[in-house]
Amino acid sequence: MERENLIKKWLDNELNSHELKAFKKLEDYDELTSLDFNLQHFKADDYDTSIELNKLKVTVKATESNKSKTVWLKPLFRVAAILAICFSVYFYTTTLDTTVKTLASEKTSIELPDASNVSLNAESFIVFNKKKWDESRDVQLEGEAFFKVAKGSTFNVITETGTVTVFGTEFNVKQRDNYFEVICYEGLVGVTYKSQQTKLSPGDSFLIIDGKLIAKEKEISTTPSWLNNESQFESLPYNLVIAEFERQYNVKINSETIDTDQLFTGGFSHNNIDVALKSITLPLHITYSKTNNTITLKRE
Repeated sequence: MERENLIKKWLDNELNSHELKAFKKLEDYDELTSLDFNLQHFKADDYDTSIELNKLKVTVKATESNKSKTVWLKPLFRVAAILAICFSVYFYTTTLDTTVKTLASEKTSIELPDASNVSLNAESFIVFNKKKWDESRDVQLEGEAFFKVAKGSTFNVITETGTVTVFGTEFNVKQRDNYFEVICYEGLVGVTYKSQQTKLSPGDSFLIIDGKLIAKEKEISTTPSWLNNESQFESLPYNLVIAEFERQYNVKINSETIDTDQLFTGGFSHNNIDVALKSITLPLHITYSKTNNTITLKRE
């Protein structure tokens, strides 16, 4: 049963790191992955795996009484099951969405089917469909990502809060709890929020915090700071700073005795936790203590 669950999760691209290690230890791991790879370049005719597998089961059942054939039936069934699984893999890979996720303190880059590039910040994920990409360049996003979009048809970044529409440009989208921000770095960006569209030119920003539109000064940098392993804030509530710190360092911050609604201007690096802590506490006269993976903030 454990083996079947691992294979099912592998087909659904849902294995966590622990399960992936267990899957790689399966005795037929090499056969599964090899057949999967070969089938990526194979276009099969219409094939109903459930019908064919049922036919195989009938054949096996009919020959079970003949014990002399048990020796070769077992490996035959195994090979047939692997083939059925791999046909399923083929259809999965041509119809299902592709999901890319990052964990806390992790970043990654993805090249989309049209050579557009997405840089994904910590604790974020995107979803897109390779097969339907020529019909619609749509990406679902939760978290934060920087996009370099190749010229072509309309490109949509769909978030829970709003949709960003472009044709070919560079921009950053950040969608977290009660926070939605789009910054245009190149080209022209259209942001649809509550059925109204706002167009952004290079340097323009669109920021919503707790449902309110926040005015921002012109952006002078050419890329978001997080691509250079830094987080910068300009007059933003301290709770947003804490949340980003937790994502970048995979820690828990206890801020019960701190006013987290106060505004903070400054930043922190993603490379040194001690330096980063000083950067977000000293300007507000806050002290801190560390216990294992928890940081407790206190007013001086």
